[in-house]
Amino acid sequence: MVDTPPSDDAYWRKKLSTEQYRILRESGTERAFTSPLNDEKRQGVFTCAGCGETLFSAESKFNSGCGWPSFSAPLNERALEQSIDYDVGYERIEVHCAKCGGHMGHVFPDGPKPTGQRFCINGISLDFKPDIE
Repeated sequence: MVDTPPSDDAYWRKKLSTEQYRILRESGTERAFTSPLNDEKRQGVFTCAGCGETLFSAESKFNSGCGWPSFSAPLNERALEQSIDYDVGYERIEVHCAKCGGHMGHVFPDGPKPTGQRFCINGISLDFKPDIE
């Protein structure tokens, strides 16, 4: 059985900061170039800031220049769910944490080889856990 976080609003409002709540639970977007994770270069993993689910390896992170942490692939395809989003007037693919449903960002077909994907992720939606050296 998977340990799934509660889905009720009161739980998330208590657990998350106001900005984390806006992004993770209301599908907001942080301002470009504001996340310290843009410059994170250490080895490790990126986890969901809502529930701790491991989402990305530092090995898949790359500098896309878009202003948000970018990854070429999730660590495990089943860790993320996708939906269609028309919030900006055209179709985008939104990605969510499969465990808690938290909004992560979007995926675009303009990433590096071999996947050709760019997972453009709100840094505030992530926590970074460096490898122990």
